[in-house]
Order: sequence, then structure tokens, then C-alpha cells
Amino acid sequence: MKYDSITEAIGNTPLVRIDPAVHGLAHVDLYAKLEMLNPFGSVKDRAAWHMTRDRLAQARERGAQLVELSSGNTAKALATLAGLHGLTFKSVTNRMRVPEIKELLLLLGAEIEELPGRSECLDPSDTEDPLTLFHRHLTEEGGAYLHTDQYFNPLNTEAHLTGTGPEILKDLGGRAPDYFVACVGTAGSSTGVARVLRAADPEVRVVGLVADKSDFIPGIRTLDEVREVGLFDPAAYDAVESVTSQEAIDGMLTLLRRCGLLAGPTSGAAYLGAVRHLRAVEAGHTGRVTAVFIVCDRVESYLSYVRQRRPELLGGRPAAHSREALSEEEIRTAPSVDVAGAREWIARERPLVVDLRGPHAFAALHIAGSVNIVDELFGELLRGGLPFGRSRPVLLACPVGEKSARYAALLRRMGHERVRSLAGGVIAWRDAGAPLVRD
Repeated sequence: MKYDSITEAIGNTPLVRIDPAVHGLAHVDLYAKLEMLNPFGSVKDRAAWHMTRDRLAQARERGAQLVELSSGNTAKALATLAGLHGLTFKSVTNRMRVPEIKELLLLLGAEIEELPGRSECLDPSDTEDPLTLFHRHLTEEGGAYLHTDQYFNPLNTEAHLTGTGPEILKDLGGRAPDYFVACVGTAGSSTGVARVLRAADPEVRVVGLVADKSDFIPGIRTLDEVREVGLFDPAAYDAVESVTSQEAIDGMLTLLRRCGLLAGPTSGAAYLGAVRHLRAVEAGHTGRVTAVFIVCDRVESYLSYVRQRRPELLGGRPAAHSREALSEEEIRTAPSVDVAGAREWIARERPLVVDLRGPHAFAALHIAGSVNIVDELFGELLRGGLPFGRSRPVLLACPVGEKSARYAALLRRMGHERVRSLAGGVIAWRDAGAPLVRD
């Protein structure tokens, strides 16, 4: 196949049937849409090219810089496209959490600006958030930037209305699948494909997958985060279900070892979420069912992510002082205290109150006398030993009590018997009318 430009190789990715012996669903034909085989390595190649191809020449003429609020595959694709067309690229983010992606962006010549945003995703309603303020600056008329604006740009969705969705229909002989399962990040691919498939058959069931509230999976938002994305439309999904990082890695291992697909953890989440949902469907269904999920990118960029969560897969051993080493039973029985109990405990024993939220959320409102140690930094401190004595009473607080419960369980494992998690987190404290202070 001969091309004049690498951009001509974007799209027309294979649709591959997963062997039923692998997924174990006797009455399900499950297909993987291999977006990992786009030339820059991910499903985001389509959106990046669709959002820029008609604007790159003009941007070059006026010396504009291509900019996106991205720390992942969109940034990688845009950085590549910028270089192809003689432009520079800047990634603006507060979520640069996978070292290999950052290093690849630097190799591609990208500039990276990390801002301390209050949320993991742009929230235009938060007028003081650094990402929101930067977003406004980027979108000013006559500015020095070509801002692709992936979270709100309809061209993101359109890339899949004109490409991914029709390709799935074509490869299935013009018939829509019964189920379409996709992870939700910017929501461009899931909503775009869903519209195409439902136009062909209104009975198509669409399942969106989000990350568990207390977890991190590259490229997937939590349910709270995805509600802040402008392209997210709850009506596009018949069901929205959560997946944990452990499930994502388990699914990824199946794709790697049983299917020959060098897919990353996001794709693993899509596979496992699809099988889990379809297993319940099959239990109450007698006929055959066809389903499609998206394999969105490749595994090579996520080895450090896997090493951190499942070091035994790469020849290491789980760190005893890591959240990943905890059992579900330990987390479920983590020592906690409700708001009333916490207030009484604070007044009586004056525990060290550790707020695990980001610095801007802490500055906005926090429990009087608490100290701010951000979640990820707190985890790093624990790997080197306790940052306080075992005899010291400690109250851990996070937004809704999930991350703090994990750390409370971990600290109990480490011999700290006087630690408690604030049940319901700072939100429960606020809703109970307990006092909060502002810096």
C-alpha cells in the first residue's frame, strides 16, 4: 500500500474477532477494533488529524504554536503532526502521570507546561482553576496558538462519525453490533461511534467504562471527572460502569498473552468491562450476540504504570508499603470515623489531620489545623517509612473517603493503630455543616 503522507494511513484499522475460548462466552461474537494500529499508535490519531488538518497551513503562515490540554495520546499525535507541518507543540496538563509519555513527548520536541489544576480534568465552571484560566487564554481570538480544544471540539466526535463508526459497520457487513463498549476519556470516540451505530440500528446498546473513583487508569476519566468534559453526553450510553486498575491490567494480560494484541491497560479495561457486561447479558439471553470494543493504544508506553501496580509481572515483588498490595478485605475493614466522631476525636485527642487533596482544593476549604500532603506524595513518603510516629493519632481526609480508607488500611498494616479515615471525606464534613476554613 503506497501513501504520499503518513496521515493517509490514519484510519481503516482492522476489526478482529476474539476467540470464544479466550472470553468464555459461548453465544457472543466479540470483536476488537484495533485503533492501536493507527500510525502514531492510538485512537487519538483520528481526532488529532481531524481537528487540525484544515487549520495547519494557516497556523504555519502566522507562526502559531499548536497547543492542547493533554498528557497522553492526543498530545503524542498532535506533537507528531506539528513536526510534520513545521510547527511547535505545547502540552498543558496537570496529569502527566506516566513517565514514558512525557519522555516520548520530549523526544518529539514538545514543550510541556504542568499546571496545578484543581481537578484532573478541565472544568470551565471553576473560574479560578489554572487550567480553566489557561483555556480562556488559548481560545482568545487572534492569539498566538492553534488550540485544538479536545474536550469541547465537535471535530473530536466527528472524526468517529465519519471514520471509526462507518468502518465498524462496513466490516460487520452493514449490520450494527448488538453492543458497543468503550472507555470514556474525552468521550469523542464513544459518543461518535455510538451515534453511527444507533443510526443504523436504534436497538444498539452502548456501554461506557470509567475508572473507579479511587483509582487511576491512563486515558480513562472517573465518573466525577467525565461529567466535566464538554463532549460527554450521558444520553449516549445505556450503562456507565466502573473498572479498577487491577481489572484493567488483568484484561490487558489477556489481550497480550491470549490474543496476540500488544494493547495497553486502557484497552484491557475495555476488554474486561465488555466481557463482564456481556456475561450478565448472556445469562438472560438465548440467541447470539455481537459486540465490539475499542483497543485504543499500545502497551509499551505503560511499563512503569504496570511496574508500580503489579511489579511481579516484570520480575519484581509488590512493595509491602503500597496501596496495590492491599486486599479488598483490608480496604473494606479500614478503620474509619464519621464526622461527629471525628469532631469529638479532634477536640479530645488532637490527632494530626492529613488532607490528601490537591493544593488548590485544600486552599479553597479545609478542616482547621489540617496539613496538606497530596495523595501521590503521601504514597511516596510511606514507601520510605512513616512520616509520623506510630503513637501519634492521625485522621486522613480525601474528597469522599475512598483514598483515605486505602491509606488507613495500609497504615494499619504497617503497625499504626491510631489512624482513622474520615468516612465520606471532606464532602461529608461540609454536608454535615462542620466548620471549614479557607487559606
